[in-house]
Amino acid sequence: MNFRFLITVALAGAFTASSQAQVSSVLDGAYVKETNITKRVVPYPALREADVMYTKRVWRQMDLREKVNHQFYYPITEIQDRASLFDVIRKAVLEEGTLTAYGTGPVGTDDEFKYPLSAAQVDSLLNPTTTTMVDTDLDGEPDTPTETKNSITSQEILYFQVKEDWIWDRHRSERYVRIIGIAPMYEKSIGDGDESAKSVQPLFWLYYPECRYVFANSEAFNPFNDAQRRTFEDIFQKRYFASYIVKESNVYDRKIADYARGVDGLLEAERIKDDLFTLEHDLWHY
Repeated sequence: MNFRFLITVALAGAFTASSQAQVSSVLDGAYVKETNITKRVVPYPALREADVMYTKRVWRQMDLREKVNHQFYYPITEIQDRASLFDVIRKAVLEEGTLTAYGTGPVGTDDEFKYPLSAAQVDSLLNPTTTTMVDTDLDGEPDTPTETKNSITSQEILYFQVKEDWIWDRHRSERYVRIIGIAPMYEKSIGDGDESAKSVQPLFWLYYPECRYVFANSEAFNPFNDAQRRTFEDIFQKRYFASYIVKESNVYDRKIADYARGVDGLLEAERIKDDLFTLEHDLWHY
């Protein structure tokens, strides 16, 4: 009896495994997509310091809730041919090891790639544990510490910060925008109880030139044509995203929010953007 039962279980397992193998080999589409997964990164043009006539560093913040930025936020759960930008980054850092994450330093404001993080450190950042006291004796007093993991999911990453250099090249009479770093941001509670407040802070920084190959092989949704899928590298290089300036290089090394809030902060960001375009218009002769 036991022998027959074992044979039945073995046959059922073999049938299940065979069914799963057949399902996994099915092509979900009319053709095999090869363009983006074998895409090469276009190298930047050579740039000499002697040819740089003007440069300005700015920091931008992308709100993924804006419609034009939904391509970075969705899908919330990874599907066969697409994943959100944060899921692509997390997989590259934790599973593949193709990207290096850099910490924000002791104060949480460093963005100069000074503190490389190991995969274990990134995992602890993305899966923080909180300790709470639980009453186990039913006497009304919490007496047992209990640790709970609160994993940060892609659904909670609503912002990205981008650090970039605006460069005017006298040799080619051209203006470049070189992205230097990118950081996923999350809302963190500051304080306890009724006095707690939400603050958006970067989780870690990524060196963008290192990200280019990973982004060039990761598809993003194109609302106009499924046959012409963009990659995240295409979107960043062609500036297909919405953002607003939160900081420019200045003598105080301060953000706009440190001296202008609300509407004044938005107007200051627009002023900085307008100054950059005015400078470009005034430099070249048409």
